Amino acid sequence: MGISFSQGKIYKPVVDTDLGPNSNEIYITAKVKAPRIAGFILKICVWFLELKIIGDILVYIQIKNNLIHKFVSFAKIKEPPLFAPNHAWEDPKDQHIISVNPDLSAVERIREATKCLLDPSIEKKYLNCSYIFHRWTIMDFSRAYNSGETSPLMVAKKFVSSLQDSSKPHLQMSFFIEYNIEDILEQARESTHRYQNGRPISVLDGVLIAVKDEIDCLPYSTTGGTKWLQRFRTCKKDAACIKNLRLCGAILVGKTNMHELGIGTSGINPHYGVTRNPYDPEKIAGGSSSGSAAVVSAGLCPVALGVDGGGSVRIPASLCGVVGLKPTNGRFSHDGIIPLNWTVGNVGVLAGTVEDAFIVYAALSDHLLSSCSTKVQAILNLPLLKSTNLVSDIKLAKYDKWFNHCADDIQICCDKALSILCKKHGWKTLDVTIPEIEEMRIAHYLTIGTELATSFSPHLENLNFKEIGCDTRIALCMYRSFSGRDYLNAQKIRNRQMYFHKKIFKTAEIIVAPTIGVTAYPIKDGVFKTGELDYKNGEALVRFSIAGNFLGLPAITVMVGYDRSGLPVGLQFIGKPWSEATLLHLAYAMQELCINDYKKPKIFFDVLKKD
Repeated sequence: MGISFSQGKIYKPVVDTDLGPNSNEIYITAKVKAPRIAGFILKICVWFLELKIIGDILVYIQIKNNLIHKFVSFAKIKEPPLFAPNHAWEDPKDQHIISVNPDLSAVERIREATKCLLDPSIEKKYLNCSYIFHRWTIMDFSRAYNSGETSPLMVAKKFVSSLQDSSKPHLQMSFFIEYNIEDILEQARESTHRYQNGRPISVLDGVLIAVKDEIDCLPYSTTGGTKWLQRFRTCKKDAACIKNLRLCGAILVGKTNMHELGIGTSGINPHYGVTRNPYDPEKIAGGSSSGSAAVVSAGLCPVALGVDGGGSVRIPASLCGVVGLKPTNGRFSHDGIIPLNWTVGNVGVLAGTVEDAFIVYAALSDHLLSSCSTKVQAILNLPLLKSTNLVSDIKLAKYDKWFNHCADDIQICCDKALSILCKKHGWKTLDVTIPEIEEMRIAHYLTIGTELATSFSPHLENLNFKEIGCDTRIALCMYRSFSGRDYLNAQKIRNRQMYFHKKIFKTAEIIVAPTIGVTAYPIKDGVFKTGELDYKNGEALVRFSIAGNFLGLPAITVMVGYDRSGLPVGLQFIGKPWSEATLLHLAYAMQELCINDYKKPKIFFDVLKKD
């Protein structure tokens, strides 16, 4: 088709690249050439793309027009490939922490974590809060259960009633793919019995936690948002993260809705319904962990689990106004997670507050090997969030051209929040240049797509494609066209980006950016049966998330305000490997400054309050 290596970019050696604020590196904005389509037109596009010859030509044109050939396929890159973002343990020198042995049980780790939290008797005085809106936290549930004010069974019954209300025709929030009322109530009865006997397992005992349908959790099948995957892959046992939560007494309430195979960022699923945003049910919740973010935002659960392969925890968390934590690659076990992609995906935590994200983070942090190659055990640092003296001398790296590449409301909101944060704590922003961000996005897209298509190729060969949503079918057409050379060059770009980020982290502890480039956008009428093709908004949503996955770095998003329509805006902190304690400190400090102005979503269920 006239392919020439002269089409490719020639990358200069990484050591010759200037990362300073006056660098002459050009910031390239994405040139996504694809319309937003759904319904009948989307079906026609799929039909053409799946034709053998015509489809191949159309895919080739799409790949070329979106600069995949230029930046990856035919690029000339001297650096060797880096195939997995593993990080050997290196002390990130977190401040105001306690270090615990990951060999401790989940219950023991939670016990240590709760010691790090602010005493509830002085919490309100310290935060000087007169809340407009208050989310019930894990500690609120624990105190209510211990005092006898309510019980896990009472809360579980209210949860079931609220969940059923959310599915009524006037709402149709589509939070869950599957839940089992009797299983939920049985877990709640057991937890209630433990409280009645004065023997709760931990502060998580009786706390409702939802699970993305990408994570094995009995008694449910694991669908990955599809109608067919459970036929080929049977859920036989709980994932490692679920085992930890059960050991702590948590009530697992079902499998949340998600974008089919985690392929998209909108959370629109033609098989199980479109997850709606609790702040505006006519808007998307984001993906791919859409149901997990929305169920927390709507108050049904204080915490939910997601999986983050390209911002899939942080994007919906930001759009729905909750906290989203993606840990360092290797911090949580991958055992029991659908192998959608091998080198970029991680279990993540979605929570109503930073404190709740922290408690669950502690419960899940038992994966002892920081790197499959080095076999080094990572220490678990827990941040002393109760400390009134927060971390000092923090430098936050900020790349202005990238930071400002978002909607005006987001840029203004994030800049204001960052300025207030730094002024209050004496922290400084450091102007830097992060080269080749668009090249990294494309390399990540190629990586995650190739890994997903390869993982499912044995099933796809024998599958009736009518069982797959149209947007997913289009994505698979693209993914299956990528070659070994494409994948190899993408990993060379990964190596370059690892070098750039490590160099930045020698002068700054954190990289700061908005979480998303646009706030939640409207759900179109035609998406309910076919899904939607919207690569432009998709690119805007993932723009700031890629490094966390491609490079295995920890990252957290926390809400810092709203756009002019009242939709949430998130600010993201990206850290050095294993620096989750510092990230939680910064997110907590940011939450402290913003929490007084948090507003209740339009759709909200108070499962702890007595009727």
